Amino acid sequence: MSKVQRPSVVVFDLGKVLVDFDYSIAARKIASRGKMLAEKIHEFIALSPLLFKYETGLITREQFFSAVCQATGYRGDIEEFGGFFADIFTPITPMVALQESLRKGQIPTYIFSNTNDLAITHIRQNFPFFSNFDGYILSYEVGSMKPDTKVYEALEKMAGKRGPDILYLDDRLENVEAGAARGWQVILQETPEKTLAAIQKFGLLNGQK
Repeated sequence: MSKVQRPSVVVFDLGKVLVDFDYSIAARKIASRGKMLAEKIHEFIALSPLLFKYETGLITREQFFSAVCQATGYRGDIEEFGGFFADIFTPITPMVALQESLRKGQIPTYIFSNTNDLAITHIRQNFPFFSNFDGYILSYEVGSMKPDTKVYEALEKMAGKRGPDILYLDDRLENVEAGAARGWQVILQETPEKTLAAIQKFGLLNGQK
């Protein structure tokens, strides 16, 4: 088997790679202060065009909140809503430890995520590991979502790397395929254990060369 190229940087998706999340948690809390059933709120948040608009920066936090209130009858204020909406995350400990090991080995790491400002504000405040990356490409700031070309170009520009110098971890096949099409080395995250096994071949851990 031919030897793989040792990448210069490692790029992490956020949701389902570094943190798990469950929108049903938010839906239950929002439902307790509104008139729509939690199951319907879950569908509304996860599947409607509204979240896409919010996570691509087409609407503001206030506009998103207003639209949710109108649809669900939510009666709380925006601060309470922000806490409900964003408090859905738990760290994926083995992956957080992986990033820390790479950081100790002086391998630059980046966050590359389809997300929104409420989620990022919450994660930044509650998960210290989030501050330990070299850069962040966030869909709502770039104005585009993976797998669109624009966000991949933004990551390459920020990292100053292209092609196989980039190793990219994501749980969505269409996103890693878009990276692979640019010549990036990729790992599709199915479980943390499979990802940790796959990353061994790149010679990034334990002082490997």
